[in-house]
Amino acid sequence: MSTQTTSSAAPPVQAERQPGRTLTLAAVLLAVFVVPMSISGTAVALLDIGADTQAGLAPLQWVVNAFNVAFACFTLVWGSIADIVGRVKAFAAGAAVYAVASLASALATNVLWLDGARALAGIGGAAIFSCGAAIIATVFDGPARAKAFALFGTVAGVGVAIGPSLAGVLVQGLGWRWVFAVHAVALLLVLLAVPAIAKAMPADGGSGASIDVPGSALFVVAMVLLTTAIVQGSQWGWGSPGVLGLFAGAVVVLALFVVVENRREHPMLDLSVLRNRRFVGLCLVPVAASFGFVTMLTYLPSYLTAATGRDTGAAGLIMLLLTAPVLICPMLAAKLVTRGVSALTLIYVSLACLVVGDLALTLFSPDVKILVVALPMLVTGAGMGLSAGLVDGQALELIDPAKAGMAAGFLNTLRLGSEAIAVAVYGSVLATVLGTRIEDGIGDYPGAAQADQVADQAAGGDFARATELSGAVDTEGFTHFLAQSYDSAFHTVLWGLAAVCVVLCAVVATLLRGGTAKNAA
Repeated sequence: MSTQTTSSAAPPVQAERQPGRTLTLAAVLLAVFVVPMSISGTAVALLDIGADTQAGLAPLQWVVNAFNVAFACFTLVWGSIADIVGRVKAFAAGAAVYAVASLASALATNVLWLDGARALAGIGGAAIFSCGAAIIATVFDGPARAKAFALFGTVAGVGVAIGPSLAGVLVQGLGWRWVFAVHAVALLLVLLAVPAIAKAMPADGGSGASIDVPGSALFVVAMVLLTTAIVQGSQWGWGSPGVLGLFAGAVVVLALFVVVENRREHPMLDLSVLRNRRFVGLCLVPVAASFGFVTMLTYLPSYLTAATGRDTGAAGLIMLLLTAPVLICPMLAAKLVTRGVSALTLIYVSLACLVVGDLALTLFSPDVKILVVALPMLVTGAGMGLSAGLVDGQALELIDPAKAGMAAGFLNTLRLGSEAIAVAVYGSVLATVLGTRIEDGIGDYPGAAQADQVADQAAGGDFARATELSGAVDTEGFTHFLAQSYDSAFHTVLWGLAAVCVVLCAVVATLLRGGTAKNAA
């Protein structure tokens, strides 16, 4: 069954005569490019930021975490606001917030200032993604929309892929502050294009309804509790009172949120949208990509340097096998759809690629030849690339155009929230499994002790420090033991990731098969 349905974006317009479409797309894509580039690139600057600001480990980690938490918390809120005040106004507000926050980050004199500025940037980034997708859904229709969303996915993938490299060049050549200054300049260019975007929108006055302040506040509190629990879980321990308390608080606040939203005349999240099973199914596709692809994007470089002994430069080149399909496949998917291939078929293929790719990555070993794992890496990347952008367009086609902003916000909330969960769970499970392997074998090395501290260092890929902490007499043999243990733990986690993807594929297939193709009310 195809997911092609009646378009939800404003009544078909004379696309060729509609002014400002090209500039609108360029401005949205530039803004969209900055956000994932910031997410993946900021981590590269942490070492220099820490040295310059004399920051401790915890506040330094929140330079990245503050952005992610704020993004996850406010994506749905911005989507709802956009439907009320107008998508162009909300998009412009988000770009302005991001530009100011990036300038503040570049001028930060201490790490707490920087943490706050990065949280503010996350709030602006949430508006860019939610409102940018809604603007594209409104301005474009038919094949042009499919191509626009394919570019949306491609540009987001490019941002993720080159973010670390670009940040590295800026840090090395100009200093870490320029990583954020460049973001401010890019968003200033986007703001200059706002008048053209406004002209390209057929109608963008908003619904005129009041903003759901109680619902928005409850949702933000719930997401803060949930994402903080996920971020801190690996540090405090998943079974610690603090983490369990945060999870329990998130559940209670979310339950209260549902009660409040059901009673609101104009809720932030119209729960009737979630009764469209096909829409929900499409929104779960990025969740599968988070577990099957984003985890590898985050942790495979550590495996390549720690377990296989490659340097960071070689690891970066090898990672191109994983990221290259993300740059190519979105446009390929769009072309296939315009030639009559079912979008739903491509989405199923992307899910299958994630499962097959993760399973095939178990071919990795400390001595493996890259040619052996090149195809699995390409397949895994294709699993992400084929659905990137395509799933956004298909999902928004199912929703009433008046609720496109809210729907885009919900989709991106699941996307980023699941990435945070997947990355945190991967790290925690890897450390746990690795700790078990080390505890079982550390007794074979005279003088070795402190298995828990050794495991923590080894999980981060620092085998030299782990060996030093162990106190083992045979340091060379112990380092080899750590590499073998890491390799074993990596394979165990890969099987787990593939299992999660299989379950999500089954759920998505069930929802898409049983859902309705009509626009949600």
